[in-house]
Amino acid sequence: MAASSLPLLARIAARPAQAFAGFVALHIAVWTALPALLYPNLPLDLIEALVYGREWQLGYDKLPPLPWWLVEIVYRAIGHDFAYYLLAQVAVVAAFAGVFAMARPLLGVLGALVAIFIIDGLHYFNYTAAKFNHDVIQLPFWALAGLAFHRALRGGELRQWLLLGLAVGLSLWAKYFIAVLVLPLGLFVLIDRDARKCLATPGPYVALAAALVVMAPHLIWLLQNDFLPFAYAEHRALPSRGLIDHVWHPLQFIGSQLFFLIPSLLIALPLFYPRPGATETPVAMSADAFDQRIVTLLAFGPMATVLALSALSGRGTVAMWGYSLWLFIGVWLVLVARRVLDQRRLGRVTLNWAIVFAGLAIAFIGNYGVLPYYDHRYRAVFFPGGDLGHELSQRYRAVTGKPIVYVIGSMWDGGNVAHYAPEHPRVLIDGKPDRAPWIDLADLKAHGAAVVWTAGDLQALPVELRTIAADAVAQQPFLLPYRRGDQVLYIGWAILPPKPSFAQAPQ
Repeated sequence: MAASSLPLLARIAARPAQAFAGFVALHIAVWTALPALLYPNLPLDLIEALVYGREWQLGYDKLPPLPWWLVEIVYRAIGHDFAYYLLAQVAVVAAFAGVFAMARPLLGVLGALVAIFIIDGLHYFNYTAAKFNHDVIQLPFWALAGLAFHRALRGGELRQWLLLGLAVGLSLWAKYFIAVLVLPLGLFVLIDRDARKCLATPGPYVALAAALVVMAPHLIWLLQNDFLPFAYAEHRALPSRGLIDHVWHPLQFIGSQLFFLIPSLLIALPLFYPRPGATETPVAMSADAFDQRIVTLLAFGPMATVLALSALSGRGTVAMWGYSLWLFIGVWLVLVARRVLDQRRLGRVTLNWAIVFAGLAIAFIGNYGVLPYYDHRYRAVFFPGGDLGHELSQRYRAVTGKPIVYVIGSMWDGGNVAHYAPEHPRVLIDGKPDRAPWIDLADLKAHGAAVVWTAGDLQALPVELRTIAADAVAQQPFLLPYRRGDQVLYIGWAILPPKPSFAQAPQ
């Protein structure tokens, strides 16, 4: 390390808790600013959140409602697109705080900081977290569940078991993926000789009861709606093509995760290489064998569960499921390395982290600020949603003399109009009432609607929209340039004229 960096390292070593606070501030600032500056249009996940969230339903046809509610709250409170990227980073650093709190008594404050540096190398927590969605919002609840689980098993305090139940219950509202954490935690309690002792205490049952109470409103909604989101997931999942997929799909998933872990492993490399000299002894840590088993479970149990389920079912996996799987890998690596974090080793870890952090930021800038002028690749965040919303609003008003109250179209086309048009119309998603059961069709017919599409014949109403908008009158298509690059968007649109219902006069 350069001499000029030594005072910084000395300050980090002397005040690692303050260094963690500085890291958090830097992380939030950089990864909020970059998408705010380089995304001229909201990505699909946020457009979808704004379409769903305003309806305040206990459940939707795709996924649980929590992230969509949060986006709607942020929209009403702040109303600027940068706030959604800030929300994503608040969720990420809240997860970091949970992992940091869990690691402190095991690794010391400096070791906990190094554990956070390691996991910050995963693109899940920076590059792709800007697209706030269910994967991002589940992170703090997973971290809280891991923290509470460890403390509950070690201390046996009822409040920790209660916290575990709350974390698991809230996780269900975030994403159903919490099942791959709960399953290994439950098996560990049943199998591990030390963990099994807790079954003779009220703790696990309090946790179960708390989780069920928190989950109850959504569970009731699922029962009343025939587990609608699971039907959607079943439709989207890749089916098994035979015996080979029972092997190939798990291998494909572990391969993607190992690739994504490369930056984190590079950050952790100084903990293992160069190898310690003969005179260096492993550092004494307060973590005992039981602690190490718990950390190993948290680091690898959910991943093992995903692989086992994929191997048993043969169903396809999604690489982005890795978001929450590796939260505790940094803690595990520092724990098994058991190396003294002297200035030399700390300097190498910090330098590697800084290189990875800067590299990810530069890659983000390159992908969204430079390459679009050369590679001509479609990027949803360059969609001219703002221009589309304002242009359609003006054209609709010019013909009808009224603002748009409803828009009929795909989640992407209709959602962009709903967000960017001054009237913020409600969306009948895909023209299907079952996808938006909160829409009163009688009210839609009474007010009329704009119909929008960007694929197929722009002069004729798409077949899939004719069921609900058969009387719509097609208008002259128009085109808009994308916000960056040289692509253009062709837009077809139509007006569904209002049909007010008048009360029949008495005879």
